[in-house]
Amino acid sequence: MDQVRIASLQYFIRPIRTFEGFSDQVTALVEAAADYKARLVLFPEYFTVQLLTLGDTRRPLPEQVRALATLVPRFVELMSGLSRRLRIYIAAGTIPAVGDDGEKIHNRCFVFGPTGTQTFQDKLHMTRFESEEWFVSPGSGLRVIQTDFGKLAVTVCYDVEFPELARAAARAGAPLLLVPSCTDDRQGFLRVRYCAHARAIENQMFVVQSGTVGSLPMVPAIHLNYGQAGIMTPSDYGFARDGLLAEGDANQETMIVADLNLDKALLARETGSVLPLRDSQRTAQVMANLEETTL
Repeated sequence: MDQVRIASLQYFIRPIRTFEGFSDQVTALVEAAADYKARLVLFPEYFTVQLLTLGDTRRPLPEQVRALATLVPRFVELMSGLSRRLRIYIAAGTIPAVGDDGEKIHNRCFVFGPTGTQTFQDKLHMTRFESEEWFVSPGSGLRVIQTDFGKLAVTVCYDVEFPELARAAARAGAPLLLVPSCTDDRQGFLRVRYCAHARAIENQMFVVQSGTVGSLPMVPAIHLNYGQAGIMTPSDYGFARDGLLAEGDANQETMIVADLNLDKALLARETGSVLPLRDSQRTAQVMANLEETTL
């Protein structure tokens, strides 16, 4: 496995007049990532809410979310075409999508391969505004995705705050975790960032986070955004000094690019200063003997 160059976006969301305006913004960013020889580019969670400004933003939010889901075919056509034309993997942030039952709406991250293949990962844990205001439903399972440079998994924003998901991906052989996120304030951003960094240490893997910046004042729950892309590493010899390989300037429209040696992460699981992924098997044994006591 060679080094793989990854690009992660701080995507500026702004009102748009046409779907073509959205397409132009997305296309320019993917082309820029390809110009930098990136093998994969990561978009953030819910960057597609830009498309809500094509309709009546005064409608009830659940109606707007379902209207956005009707644009999934055009969105997939756009992203799959870019991935094939530019020969690049695209982890396409998220967009509301109708599930297999034809009724429930899921927060879905499509992942496109350079040969035209595609898969997706649904968000598995809903935030309060998603479940209580947008009526978005959780997905049902975690996927480990095989690429030509190795295995990866996607935990969408809040999902990275649940350690079991990243651990399952690591035990399945994934040295790379993608975290598309959308957070409205610094506290929310830091919850995701701190947890992403912890997952990198716990599982001896690279974790790539992408975020939205800018604002859509007319769309509740996306009024404001606090975003900062980052690429986290294990905390050990041979990795970034502070466990942070690359980071953007907060709340600026930008792209970060870095080379990841995924073999180094896999090797660290066998030869690192500490071996938290291997030793986590001991945790299961300890938890099986959990006791309560009184003093």
